[in-house]
Amino acid sequence: MISPFIINDRNLFLDRFPVSQINRSLQAWDASDEYLVHIVEQEQLINPETKLLIFNDDFGAISANFSEQQVTSVSDSYVSEQGLRHNFEQNNLPFTHLTQLSSLTELPNECDVILYKIPKNKTLMAEQLTAIKNSYSDQTTFIAADKAKSIQSSTLKLFEKYLGTTKTSLAVKKSRLVFSQLDSKQLFSTPQIKTWPLENSNMMISNYANVFAREKLDIGARLFIKSLPELTNNKSVIDLGCGNGVVGLSLLAKNPQTNISFIDESYMAVASAQKNVQTNIPESIENSQFTVNDCLTDIEPDSVDIILCNPPFHQQNATTDHIAWQMFRDSHRALKKGGELRIVGNRQLGYHIKLKRLFGNEKLIANNDKFVVLSAIKN
Repeated sequence: MISPFIINDRNLFLDRFPVSQINRSLQAWDASDEYLVHIVEQEQLINPETKLLIFNDDFGAISANFSEQQVTSVSDSYVSEQGLRHNFEQNNLPFTHLTQLSSLTELPNECDVILYKIPKNKTLMAEQLTAIKNSYSDQTTFIAADKAKSIQSSTLKLFEKYLGTTKTSLAVKKSRLVFSQLDSKQLFSTPQIKTWPLENSNMMISNYANVFAREKLDIGARLFIKSLPELTNNKSVIDLGCGNGVVGLSLLAKNPQTNISFIDESYMAVASAQKNVQTNIPESIENSQFTVNDCLTDIEPDSVDIILCNPPFHQQNATTDHIAWQMFRDSHRALKKGGELRIVGNRQLGYHIKLKRLFGNEKLIANNDKFVVLSAIKN
């Protein structure tokens, strides 16, 4: 939904991304974005020479308000990156002062002010705060923002632990700010990649911080792995929304010569999948591709034999099924005639209805109390 974001008579029109999503009721900014921008301007924390570092700016609402400053935006989300660029373009804002970094890129050497949207994933938060503390001095201004209900005592303890003295603002429009002084004397090592054994195999799975099911196999993936299709030679496969790649990896374990693409919108997810193939089935690395993408954007139509998908039902902090719907539509376009989309999902989400509408067919492959594995064939 295009929503006006108005602060001090500045009027920005912001879209959630991708703009084609069916759920148009969600706006591209929230009250904590507004609060954060307002306090920076009210306290006159910036000038034309200020170097700003902005973390987790979902669709550019914060960055767009400081387009005249030197801004570095850090995100693990390819979709958020594209949303930021889209919103800059539609508001005719210059890109000359903007640098976009992925979550796996080193932070810039210099920074005056850090504006930090608190992520839902506290492991990612700890990793980002560690990088901030190890990179900048106590002269750096740090302000974080989120919904008031999400800023709990455990959240504040993380700021205290990794940065230093921390205090909070009053709540405004159910949002709150966190102010931290980078005065902690302790330096922290970068959090290690989490590694755990994949059950019923001899494989070890590695996860970067911002990856779903970071410490063990989730129950949906467990059912899915038991219900993977049997492959014949020369089939092209996509593990869509691959996360740490455990689904595609399980397929490769039985069919190491399969041509498979691991695709996710998270930089950390794709890096995890690549590491897991390289570690566990190194002979398959040459016939595996690893791509950060918005679903199957730019994948050629009628080019893929099998797509495997464990779709998410949220985008950042918003619960929504539009990503699953986009994945299914993109899969229908990308599959060859006779190609198969095989998915796993919570029973109550009703994915069979969407598949039947798109493909004209759907089949139950497996199920348990919470999940179903479904198949649809492109006719």
